[in-house]
Amino acid sequence: MLNRTTNDERITLAHGSGGKAMRDLIQNLLVPTFNNPILDNLEDQATIPLGQLLQHGDRLAFTTDSYVVDPLFFPGGNIGELAVNGTVNDLAVSGARPLFLSCGLVIEEGFPLDTLALIASAMKQAADRAEVSIVTGDTKVVEKGSADKLFINTAGIGVIREGVAMAATRAQAGDAIITNGFIGDHGVAILLARNELALEADVQSDTQPVHDLVSHMLDVCSNIHCLRDATRGGLATVLNEFASASKVSIQINEAHVPIRETVRGACEILGLDPLYLANEGKIVAAVPYENAHELIEAMRDHPLGKHSAIIGSVNASPAGIVMLATTFGGTRIVDTLVGDQLPRIC
Repeated sequence: MLNRTTNDERITLAHGSGGKAMRDLIQNLLVPTFNNPILDNLEDQATIPLGQLLQHGDRLAFTTDSYVVDPLFFPGGNIGELAVNGTVNDLAVSGARPLFLSCGLVIEEGFPLDTLALIASAMKQAADRAEVSIVTGDTKVVEKGSADKLFINTAGIGVIREGVAMAATRAQAGDAIITNGFIGDHGVAILLARNELALEADVQSDTQPVHDLVSHMLDVCSNIHCLRDATRGGLATVLNEFASASKVSIQINEAHVPIRETVRGACEILGLDPLYLANEGKIVAAVPYENAHELIEAMRDHPLGKHSAIIGSVNASPAGIVMLATTFGGTRIVDTLVGDQLPRIC
């Protein structure tokens, strides 16, 4: 049996061979950690009763994502927590209630077993917080040097509540653009955790599940037009996706975009634009203007929306363009991100 407190045990190629070592890894570490009746069956698939899904809505939402963040542990979270929250959030912004996740692990030979146990435990805690179950998975081990410590793939299933139809194509002239709080925290937290620069700042990643906040928003306004989580590429990328898909113009006001002073200061020193920095617990929505103020007030009553704000508006033209009204009184185009400001951010 694996001893999860012994710090000199490490992953070997045998843990991915399909034999006894792999069985021990799964049965003595992963299954007891994730701990639910569907996973306990150890079949090659998770069997989920359809009736259980239909209780929550009328359409299935399905998503998948892979996580290669470096470093694995950072202020405010780690790769395991990030993998769960990221997939939960991809479901949530469709209006779905997240229910079930899979977990695929690609582990480098030599990876410490106690570190793997910590990450698995973080995944379980994040899943419990989001009220989802990790019901199936896979483990692969690659030779030392063939990967960088640990990569995680998570896929998720949720059910979309009836009457909800949010899509990037639905933004309309007159809509308000809203977000639930400070942008750029995750990107700066990862940058500082890499210790590549002589910067000191107390910035925590915002990794968190937003499904309950989204549900709260839909209770107030079921006619949200567009909703996305602003991960890689940040706020600017989401707004460009809305503008392009809906053939509208979006203008945001720099003074209204919530950014922590520590994040703003780090960006100024490093020459980064916070509009493009990754987030892991921030959503961006286009909503009918007549519902915007009521929605913001309701969001501010939720723990994940205390700093929610109306940051801009949707106009008919010029189609496909995002503009920023600067604090200096001018305007500039906020284009689609070219390249990657910070690789391996999630």
